[in-house]
Amino acid sequence: MQHQPILVLTTGGTIDKAYFDALSEYQIVESGIPAVLAQARVALPFRVMELMRKDSLELTDADRALIADVVREAPEARVVITHGTDTMTDTARALADIAGKTVVLTGALSPARFAETDAPFNLGMAFATAQIAPEGVWIAMSGQVFDGLKVRKDRAAGKFVAL
Repeated sequence: MQHQPILVLTTGGTIDKAYFDALSEYQIVESGIPAVLAQARVALPFRVMELMRKDSLELTDADRALIADVVREAPEARVVITHGTDTMTDTARALADIAGKTVVLTGALSPARFAETDAPFNLGMAFATAQIAPEGVWIAMSGQVFDGLKVRKDRAAGKFVAL
């Protein structure tokens, strides 16, 4: 199998949050995704582009249009987007009309900087999905891969479920 390069876009969300004890709050900081990928010893070609540092509840239509434009114009046909889970499906819908690309959104229910986090596993699932899935928009979370247009987040259960 020939490995096509993967573009990794970071947009913020819980996966990139850090806890500041003095402030007693979480804040989105510089993306930790490059460190996660280095620790995982990812061997295929990839490039990381930090697009924004926002909680997904703060993303606007203009933000989603920017994400779509970057994906559309990228030379890579395979794209992984780290994103907050609350509005991940909204962004998936905004990317649905992009032809010729395999786009996989992923995130975490706890920050990547935490010892007990789902971030590395979810990111690994997203990388695998980006390599083997057909073109379209996908969501990779908690060991499952969903059609990005046929899924919703069940906030009470803390997981994604197929529609």
